[in-house]
Amino acid sequence: MLTAIKGYYENGKIFLDEQPPFCEKSSIIVTFLEKIPEVKKRVIGSLQGKIEISDDFNEPLDDLKEYMY
Repeated sequence: MLTAIKGYYENGKIFLDEQPPFCEKSSIIVTFLEKIPEVKKRVIGSLQGKIEISDDFNEPLDDLKEYMY
C-alpha cells in the first residue's frame, strides 16, 4: 500500500504532520519539494504613530446621502 504524508525536514530530522496508518517496519521514499519560507514574527504596536484616522471616520459619506432615508 502506498501512503503520502506531508511533513518537513529540519536539522537532519523529518517531522510528519500525521501518524502513518500502520506501525510495522516499512520502506519509505523521501521527496524534497521546496524550501519552506521563514515566517516573520509580528511586532505588536509596530505601526503606532504611522496611521491616522480622521475624527469623522464613522460619519455618513456625502456621496451616499441620496440613498439614505
